[in-house]
Amino acid sequence: MHRLRSIIALAMLVTLPVLAATKTTSKDAVPAPVKRGMALLSGKAMAAHDQFLASDLLEGRGPGTRGDEIAQQYIAAQFEAYGLQPGGDGGTYFQNVPLLGIATDRDKSSLAFTKNGTTIGAALKFGAQIVGQNQTQTENDTIDSDLVFVGHGVVAPEYKWDDYKSLDTRGKTLVMLVDDPPANAQEPDLFKGNARTYYGRWTYKYEIGTAKNAAGVILIHTTPAAGYGWNVVSNSWGSENSFMKNKPGAPALKFAGWMTEDEARAVFTAAGQDLNALTQQASSRSFQPVPLGIKLTGNIVSKLRSFNTTNVVAKLPGSDPKLRDEAILYSAHHDHLGVGPADKTGDTIYNGALDNASGCAILLEMARVWTQMPAPKRSVYFAAVAAEEQGLIGSAYLAQNPPLPSGRIALGINYDMIPELGRVRDVNMNGIERTTFYPAAQRITSALGLSIIPDPEPEQGHYYRSDHFSFGKVGIPAFSIDPGHDVIGKPSGFGAQWSTDFRANNYHQPSDQFDPKWDWSEAVQMGQLGIWMGWEAANAATMPNWKAGDEFRAARDRATAAAK
Repeated sequence: MHRLRSIIALAMLVTLPVLAATKTTSKDAVPAPVKRGMALLSGKAMAAHDQFLASDLLEGRGPGTRGDEIAQQYIAAQFEAYGLQPGGDGGTYFQNVPLLGIATDRDKSSLAFTKNGTTIGAALKFGAQIVGQNQTQTENDTIDSDLVFVGHGVVAPEYKWDDYKSLDTRGKTLVMLVDDPPANAQEPDLFKGNARTYYGRWTYKYEIGTAKNAAGVILIHTTPAAGYGWNVVSNSWGSENSFMKNKPGAPALKFAGWMTEDEARAVFTAAGQDLNALTQQASSRSFQPVPLGIKLTGNIVSKLRSFNTTNVVAKLPGSDPKLRDEAILYSAHHDHLGVGPADKTGDTIYNGALDNASGCAILLEMARVWTQMPAPKRSVYFAAVAAEEQGLIGSAYLAQNPPLPSGRIALGINYDMIPELGRVRDVNMNGIERTTFYPAAQRITSALGLSIIPDPEPEQGHYYRSDHFSFGKVGIPAFSIDPGHDVIGKPSGFGAQWSTDFRANNYHQPSDQFDPKWDWSEAVQMGQLGIWMGWEAANAATMPNWKAGDEFRAARDRATAAAK
């Protein structure tokens, strides 16, 4: 198998053309090795990787499927052909990530909202009104649980916020809003103003419900709060989802799900409550949980599947005898949603060409280019991580089980969904402004003719939605490189409109497919930026850190002390 992977990869490399280096506004500022790397980056190579990874042959790269295993073997083949050292388990390129797949059997499961023993409306239709799964990881389970509206479901001591007060949450099903408590005129920076914090993410909502021994958590979907339509929720939770296996005796939700806004309004009306009024009440610290006098009842039948997926990890050793025991890390996730509900054309394969075959394509081409440059002082790791779409599982596993102590990882640079619209004038690296590496990033982007812009959609909480967050949580200064919306040669507003249209019509849908008309100069540009910043961090006298007072600074300081 290793020999076959090498032959395939080497044959592919022979045909790869080299693109010219990108012009910069300060050409002399580019270090010679970086200049060489920039010139070697090939958009055609990236397109070839994307076309293969997003092909129907790989069936959407769902975790634990044949298609995703092919993707992992393909990525490892490229790493091996480039001459990179294995960075996984037992001298291989693969780090095993053991998972349990859970798929709700919609035909055999039945849930209803009831009041005084009478069903409100009809039994709930999975996909249309409600979605969710049993996280107890059992095949058959029943639920008979009182609903309590807990506002945003947030406990945030730093904001003196507690939506639960003295509520006994054990055995309850907690109904929550999908966002942060809103800022106000008196506290414009409450929960970072209009920027979403982790408290507003669905992952936090399930985590806090689990920690409080609730029976269930149901999130009320609205497109503005979630950042995407109900179709995305239905598709994402419509087939198998993957989880780390529960530890014996650990608390778990019998139902972790979403319901539509219309269904929520019907439930609140049946409870004699007004959703709009309670939502307004939930914007205050004085909010008190509201028992609804409604139950969630029924049975949940799940199909369980134990399997292993892998993070594919490779290493380029550093040149300095001491600093080679430190590293920088590049990452991108190789998975997508696999095969799911059919769209209006009948297509069931969620190819994930932009999300995230595009990121893997950049990762692979950057890995190739780094082997053609002089080795930096610190080592360089490349990680194609697993199960991102399931809740950043692969990157979380890698962060907890890194190839070297996290306190020795200088910087994490992630790529997740590059649009391929053409070269841009701006770039967003959400979170980099919170690190001591920010001045270097400003200098580098300026030399490349790029402006660093704030997150254009802060209300979406992008920092907490991609794999860099897993590395940030263990203290590694980490961020994703995302092209801005100012596309060269396109009219004003073109990029922003594309983003809106993609989220509405292609995100987490079968229509996210490879297009031979894509302009890969955008990916080359982002790769060039990543190479220069990586080179800077890999050769810096000291490692970057989070700025004093940042939410991840304490984790960084602990990790650094432990690594000494």
